[in-house]
Amino acid sequence: MIIMFAFILMIALIVLWFIVSYNGFIRERNLIKEAWSGIETQLKRRYDLIPRLVETAKGYLQHERGLLEQVSGLRAKSMSAGSIQNEAYPDLKANQIMIELQQKLADVEDQLQLARRYYNGTVRDFNIRVESFPTNLIAGMFSFRLAEFFQIGNAEERKAPAVKF
Repeated sequence: MIIMFAFILMIALIVLWFIVSYNGFIRERNLIKEAWSGIETQLKRRYDLIPRLVETAKGYLQHERGLLEQVSGLRAKSMSAGSIQNEAYPDLKANQIMIELQQKLADVEDQLQLARRYYNGTVRDFNIRVESFPTNLIAGMFSFRLAEFFQIGNAEERKAPAVKF
């Protein structure tokens, strides 16, 4: 009777281990899919955001260029002003706009880098499970294969998009 109970308990533990291990593979595979989606989301964000930021900065720079031309033209007339207080200089903020642009570009790249690291971390965890004993037995039975790390083969694609004014 005790032998039968021990045998049944051992079989139940093995079945439970198979179930937990299989569900672990499913969980990690879904985390990999989620992580890849995060990379795609950040790439889309960069694709959409950078051109808009650049166009905004270009527009503001053109506005300030026009103001500077007006100031240059008015500077000649300023010699006839009675005092310094009669002169009005525009408040130029191109440096602020450019600093904000640089900060937003850095933020986009940081978010993308974090998404890539998260993806590669989930792939690492999954691959360890696929290759480690005894979970490699379950991986083989259910055709769980090693996942690929995020890598860019083309060196040109590793660079952030060029920002030109």
